[in-house]
Amino acid sequence: TDANGLQAVKVTFDSGILFGFNSSTLSNSAKTSLSDFSKILNENPTMDITIYGYTDNVGTFEANQSVSNKRAQAVESYLKSMRVSSSQLKEVVGKGWEDPVASNDTEAGRAQNRRVEVFMYASEKMIQEAEAEANK
Repeated sequence: TDANGLQAVKVTFDSGILFGFNSSTLSNSAKTSLSDFSKILNENPTMDITIYGYTDNVGTFEANQSVSNKRAQAVESYLKSMRVSSSQLKEVVGKGWEDPVASNDTEAGRAQNRRVEVFMYASEKMIQEAEAEANK
């Protein structure tokens, strides 16, 4: 389930979509992973996605909220540049430092928390088509 409690597929990338401290610049490895992912989305135009940006816990709440938004937006912008339809991008949200995946007590842990997570969902159209097929 995603942050909203909805059933989804969490997409993981070998390189991770990780960021440097206080940065929202995509690395080359992140761009490569997102480019590959965009091909899947372009082949499945009824697949919806949500993008969540996160930070470590260093700095103020406001600063981290801003950076996490910029990280999510950086992924959104890159996917759009790869011709992913805006209609597939259902939510692009910065979550700040909530939901860490590692301890913020070490630099290695903080580095893991400076990330973007992507979730894929069946669109309403996909659900309706599946239900129509099941009711035949």
